Amino acid sequence: MPLTILILPGLGSSGPAHWQTHWERHYGYRRVEQRNWNQPVCADWVQALEAAVAAAGPGVVLVAHSLACATVAHWAATTQHRIAGALLVAPADVDRSDFPPEVTGFRPMPLAQLPFPSIVVASTNDKYVTLARAQQFAQAWGSRLVNVGALGHINSEMNLGLWPEGHAQLQALVVISK
Repeated sequence: MPLTILILPGLGSSGPAHWQTHWERHYGYRRVEQRNWNQPVCADWVQALEAAVAAAGPGVVLVAHSLACATVAHWAATTQHRIAGALLVAPADVDRSDFPPEVTGFRPMPLAQLPFPSIVVASTNDKYVTLARAQQFAQAWGSRLVNVGALGHINSEMNLGLWPEGHAQLQALVVISK
């Protein structure tokens, strides 16, 4: 079965220098568009993900970054759709007291096991989630944790380009999900 890779950016979307945008251009993956990237409402983001997965058909793999990881966790708790897996990169800790106030409905972070194979990719110096908290997410979700070292929030600030190491994790997930 052919796979459909859906790209799920976080707060503010992923700009032109972000590895997610590079993957879209280079590999032809599809971005899930949200109604409001800058003042996200969880229910709206979950609904957009539900519609995108339904439209894509079977064999979907999600590639989520930051706030979109919380979206995937919320979506997984309510959907009837089956997917092949999810790569969850730099999951933002929505339960932090200093989380942006314009982000609504994402807390508390769901900590139920995900009903599909998943990999959480985390950094040792991410300002939006500690490595210990990312480990907690991975354990609760039944995900394999990959520590990529000091890559900050694993976003465009790190100038990762196509980020081949991340794409290797996606390929490993595809193998797991078969």
